[in-house]
Amino acid sequence: MSDKVLLLLNLILLTSGLVSCKDKKEEKPEMADEIRQRVLMFSGYEWIAEGYGDNKINPGQNYFSCSEENVWIDKKGNLHLRITKRGDKWYCAKLTLKESHSYNKYVFTLGSRVDKLDRNVVGGLFTYLDDSNEIDIEFSKWGIKNNPDGQFIVQPAHKEGNSYRFKLKPGGKYSTHIIDWEKDKIDFKSYRGTYTENPKKRKIMSEWSYTGEDIPGEDDERVIINLWLYNGMAPSNNKEAEMILSSFRIL
Repeated sequence: MSDKVLLLLNLILLTSGLVSCKDKKEEKPEMADEIRQRVLMFSGYEWIAEGYGDNKINPGQNYFSCSEENVWIDKKGNLHLRITKRGDKWYCAKLTLKESHSYNKYVFTLGSRVDKLDRNVVGGLFTYLDDSNEIDIEFSKWGIKNNPDGQFIVQPAHKEGNSYRFKLKPGGKYSTHIIDWEKDKIDFKSYRGTYTENPKKRKIMSEWSYTGEDIPGEDDERVIINLWLYNGMAPSNNKEAEMILSSFRIL
């Protein structure tokens, strides 16, 4: 092989290597590969968004990201949680209240139609210490198209009398959901529209009182808001999903 041919081959290989390096530098890294936290201010409270990189965690054995594509506050002060797809992975969202407030009345006002979520998507509003000390309001069809999509739960959920399911009928983008947690009872309520102290009966979608033996005691519970995929399954419509909260109150 002549020296000219060898020189030409070396130039081709060198050029190819430079292009390859340039391509690698310009590739956008998956933000969720970072295991980190972000602190957000929503409705006057500090919240912590957490990312777990490529580690699957519960609920549902999902990937969770704290990137601004998954959790953010818009210019109007609304909180957005979004399930996004990056590469071949679906990333879910989770936000935890920084401080514990234990026995209290927690009021969540949504600014999106959770009844329109894909059947594999779960939206959660809850207090949590551990899996046995948890009070939930959840929105999901649990993978079944015509399932009731609202539920109130005091864990353990498998125990008879610890859950109550209902059909969401918000009628508009705003709905309000309440956990009123006291020492001897927990009152749940979901109704149409924004917060009001005494909603009209026709606006109430569902309400339930729990007085069983599994009411959590005061401890270091935190309020958590999350959006995740049931059993880690991709949305059946293959579309990203979002839940918006317009306000959060502790009364």
